[in-house]
Amino acid sequence: MPGQPLPDAEQLLTALIEQMRPKIGPETGLIGIHTGGVWVAERLHQSLKLSTPLATLDVSFYRDDYEARGLHRDLKQSEIPFEIEGRDLILVDDVLYTGRTIRAALNEIFDYGRPASVLLAVLVDRGGRQLPVAAQFCGAALALQAERNIALKRDGKGKLSFEVREDKP
Repeated sequence: MPGQPLPDAEQLLTALIEQMRPKIGPETGLIGIHTGGVWVAERLHQSLKLSTPLATLDVSFYRDDYEARGLHRDLKQSEIPFEIEGRDLILVDDVLYTGRTIRAALNEIFDYGRPASVLLAVLVDRGGRQLPVAAQFCGAALALQAERNIALKRDGKGKLSFEVREDKP
């Protein structure tokens, strides 16, 4: 992505909030995927003033590539402090790429119960889908070469930004 500036994560977050505000209710369940998705979900939850507590997922054990990727040292516990059954949910991630993380998250969510609906909110859709997954709320679409990854960072004050990482062969 030489020469192409990275999007401003804070501006994308503001755009995402404005997209979501008229379409959700206070009882909507917000679920962030560790790690970047949780950071985004925390900010969305606060801005949208949802009454339902924030939930978090670590989908590591639900990934279809778990054997290839192995167990990560920074494994987090999933926490869903509300009833899933019959509730409208919004699943939140930072970057949508192949769709495999979202598929894993849906598998985990359905282990907790059957929601009324699940919508997806992401800061960036970078294309490259391998599964039929689409975000209903999206800050921006971004074209990246396959060997490059965009990652969300959070500084000590909670400010979000992006960085590009090269995949190593």
